[in-house]
Amino acid sequence: MSEHNWSVPETEVVQHVADSLDAGGPDVLATVVDVEGNAYRRPGAKMLLDADGEGVGSITAGCLEHELLSAADRIRERGRPELVTYDLMEDDEEDVWGLGVGCNGVIEVLLEPLDATYRPAVDAFEAGRDVGVVTVLDAEEGFERGDRAYYYPDEDRLELPDGSPADGWPADRIAGPAADLAERGRSDTLRVESAGLDLFVDGLAAPADLVVFGSGHDVGPVTELAVRNDFRVTVVGFRGGVDLAERFPAADRTVTTSPGSVAADVPLDERTHAVVMTHNFVDDRITVEALLASSAPYVGLMGPRERFERMREAFDGVDESDLDSLYTPVGLDLGGGTPYQIAHSIVAEALAVEHGREPRHLREREGHIHDRAEAGDPAADGVDAEPR
Repeated sequence: MSEHNWSVPETEVVQHVADSLDAGGPDVLATVVDVEGNAYRRPGAKMLLDADGEGVGSITAGCLEHELLSAADRIRERGRPELVTYDLMEDDEEDVWGLGVGCNGVIEVLLEPLDATYRPAVDAFEAGRDVGVVTVLDAEEGFERGDRAYYYPDEDRLELPDGSPADGWPADRIAGPAADLAERGRSDTLRVESAGLDLFVDGLAAPADLVVFGSGHDVGPVTELAVRNDFRVTVVGFRGGVDLAERFPAADRTVTTSPGSVAADVPLDERTHAVVMTHNFVDDRITVEALLASSAPYVGLMGPRERFERMREAFDGVDESDLDSLYTPVGLDLGGGTPYQIAHSIVAEALAVEHGREPRHLREREGHIHDRAEAGDPAADGVDAEPR
């Protein structure tokens, strides 16, 4: 497994899954379904394993990937999913397989032959639609490991992979947790006592958008790093003087418009993050006004604070409360001054806002690095579905 395939963003892993489904190859999908203690990735992390001994994606820092490739051969041969537990507690008397892993955690991984039942997950992700992928891990009767259904929060509907109603599934007990996890892009295991089911609910949230306004060469590093961090990136240029697609090949989409047409030509919603870096005072001002009038949670503006104060005097109809989403000067204070260092500070700030985090050193954080997702409060929903 190459370093490049290990480090791909989640959006690229999903694209490889789509390509594999199209090709009909005998690939195996590995998904972290539970973590006890500490681990490099949290539940929902995925890795696609092919018959040539290659993998795409990562579920650890590299310590289990080769073991998983070997396990995938067994899954192909048997043709059915398996749950595999890897105990990586560093206080074991012997290192796991002599590898000296020492991650200080126990990881449970679902390995399953990739087949058409996973197609709706790919379709929803590519369409920018939240979905909860509900997979049976264990069942007392009536279900088998690997059986799957899909919950769509926007329609409050649980259906089978073929689009038919999920009759026989405890939909009323799944809906609340699945909606919560899908909208947050988190994953968790649930026990539904009345149905004798252990389920894994994998919340696939639509990727957040990053819209970069500008066509200068400094837009390139921001675009590249944002794509690698799972943003869907749109580059917006004004006046058509530059071939945006050619200059910024990493971007998912490019748009040529005018500052006064931003609201009409660029979709802006609560998942839109924007960076304004046209380096033209008037273009920046008009663009920022349009962004502050939208529901975008993050509007980063390049330039010194004094420049913004002059811009603020010329704003028309912008209230003080509208400025809550404005970050200027854009970026975190990382101390770097090269184009890529500046881009790192900008993308890091956008990520922090996207994940609702206040940036600080991890050594100052108590508890787990990754928040543990809990699929809603069963008591509040009045159901008997609860985390395993």
